[in-house]
Amino acid sequence: CHTVTGKSLMRVLITGATGFVGRALCLSLSRAGHEVLAATRNPNPNPNTNGLPEGTHVHTIGDIGPKTDWSDALSEANAVIHLAARAHIMKDTAADPSVTFNRINADGTARLAQAAAAAGIKRFVYLSTVKVMGDHSDTPFKETDTPQPKNVYGESKLAGERALTEAAKDTSLEPVILRPPLVYGPGVKANFLTLIKLCQMAPPLPFAAVQNRRSIIYMGNLVDALLLCLTAKEAAGETYFVCDNEDLSTPDLIRHIATALGRPARLFPVPTGFLRLAGTITGKSQTITTLLSDLQVSDEKILDQLGWTPPFNVVQGLKETAAWFSIGERS
Repeated sequence: CHTVTGKSLMRVLITGATGFVGRALCLSLSRAGHEVLAATRNPNPNPNTNGLPEGTHVHTIGDIGPKTDWSDALSEANAVIHLAARAHIMKDTAADPSVTFNRINADGTARLAQAAAAAGIKRFVYLSTVKVMGDHSDTPFKETDTPQPKNVYGESKLAGERALTEAAKDTSLEPVILRPPLVYGPGVKANFLTLIKLCQMAPPLPFAAVQNRRSIIYMGNLVDALLLCLTAKEAAGETYFVCDNEDLSTPDLIRHIATALGRPARLFPVPTGFLRLAGTITGKSQTITTLLSDLQVSDEKILDQLGWTPPFNVVQGLKETAAWFSIGERS
């Protein structure tokens, strides 16, 4: 580490550096004065074409798995933020998805954690997911609750958490685990992008009677929490849930997105039982369940232990996301 105006600065290896979260994180780390080391699967000599900040040191490591050679990338680093993962895929084409999920998310994390410990790395921040807890919550999840993942993605991420904890035993490695809910922001993909496109078209939607509560987190808030967990002494060995601290119902989220887009939200009530039946008939049962169910987390622990509060509110986060989407639509 080196110090500038009293701040301890680091050389941080970021996996998944060119991904949705990774690019925003690398930019924030660079602006904070940290030295950014980006681990990428494919060689690209020009960081700028990857959307990475100027001065980023890029290390090509190939596919992440149980045999990845991390020695070169870790030789320059004194901290790691591990973002790279195989995320939940709606239409998976892998012959055996569980094998692929575990190779990357579980075995790949174990390999990196062991290599980091052997290299004398201290701080290792691991981006996990609320999915290690399950698909829905009766009350907001807390860190003391027992994980009960319901799919191979959640299972593999939980295995990654446990592999990191195991690798850190009897070493100087300080693991910190973050479990975010759904992440949104500029560059968002999958279901959230689909919802934005739907709100842009502004058709009548049958969700006015839905009274669920779901936690979400804006990219800027997640990056802020990752940076804090990188440097906070009190975070060593801890696991935290993080969120925007403004849980929304599905109709509230639709209204917020529509407002940010400058579009009307046309909602009408349909009993949730009919919506579930429609989901079953159309093969969209999982999507409808997501839109109707509760999935909340409590961020009390990170607030109490680290004094962290989200720097952006939902309105700000959705405004930035809508602005990015609108530019993309016009270009």
